[in-house]
Amino acid sequence: MRIAILGTRGVPNNHGGFEQFAEYFSKYLAENEHEVYVFNSHNHPYQEKMWEGVHILHEYDPEYKIGTAGQFIYDLNCILRCRKMKFDIILQLGYTSSSIWSFLFPKKSVIVTNMDGLEWKRSKYSKNTRYFLKRAEKWGAMYSDFLIADSVGIQDYLQNKYNKTSEFIPYGASIFIDASENILSDYGVIKRKYSMLIARMEPENNIETILQGFHKSNSKFPFLVIGKLNKYGIYLKEKYKEDSRIKFLGAIYNQEDLNNLRYYSRYYFHGHSVGGTNPSLLEAMASKALIIAHDNIFNKSILAENAEYFKSHLDIQEIFVKDQYIKYKEVFCLNNTNKIKDKYSWEKINAHYEKYLIGLLSE
Repeated sequence: MRIAILGTRGVPNNHGGFEQFAEYFSKYLAENEHEVYVFNSHNHPYQEKMWEGVHILHEYDPEYKIGTAGQFIYDLNCILRCRKMKFDIILQLGYTSSSIWSFLFPKKSVIVTNMDGLEWKRSKYSKNTRYFLKRAEKWGAMYSDFLIADSVGIQDYLQNKYNKTSEFIPYGASIFIDASENILSDYGVIKRKYSMLIARMEPENNIETILQGFHKSNSKFPFLVIGKLNKYGIYLKEKYKEDSRIKFLGAIYNQEDLNNLRYYSRYYFHGHSVGGTNPSLLEAMASKALIIAHDNIFNKSILAENAEYFKSHLDIQEIFVKDQYIKYKEVFCLNNTNKIKDKYSWEKINAHYEKYLIGLLSE
């Protein structure tokens, strides 16, 4: 295949879930002798034209100057570049800022869109923005040739809402093996004597709910909050500044450090409530963390009975007060890592994508 991947800020990943997927999948495609191109923002830290056999196409991205509106211009630039190049397949990761340009996609390329989560449900957006996102979702669903859903919940939603079939392909993860307790000293914590979360600082990730429950508990152990401190993150840091147990560490991109922090934690909290198969949840499973997750269809479809769930800060408070779920760590973690091997390994996910896309060309 000659394939383009757009919708991310680029590879190697230094941002989020779609970038991580693009990194793993593009490298896999190149290793399997496909001609693969990934679009990068012009100011991405990686400025070479090739990476691990993958062609890198840098396009102007004014987001750093004008904020979110810049993503629309960046996507437009990527699509216009696609019109000049003959791609068999254009794999679009997300639809938020590209769907308005759907009419510009080259007609001879097969357009495949990973529909991501239900973006219009994110509470960080204004009423007008959420209205636009709902429209954009419809455009993305209706004007793509084929759709990919990263969770069964999203797949059902697309079928019921738009009468559109989609291929279910989740994200992937790699089992964490080489644990090193020495890393903990860099963060001032002790094995099994701290809890944590990793998330973007957004309301729908239930960070405030988690911290409120922990704050009201009598836990003697610290709680690590890992994620880039945006406006909402600064608000939370200010709100809980008097609680010395809560430590805001900002963003950490060192995967080895993150894996070890998850592995040695007492409880790992996953509060995401919007979207499909969340990459950070799979990474927590692969890192053998004992997971306390928000009670919703997306999380339950992955974790099933191998996690404890919460709905309110009172549930969180009770978890810390009783402190009884640590006894389930061994069995929950074993079941979750087996699930990663059987269903969510990068090898299986990449192979599934490749087989699906080749099948589309055959059709």
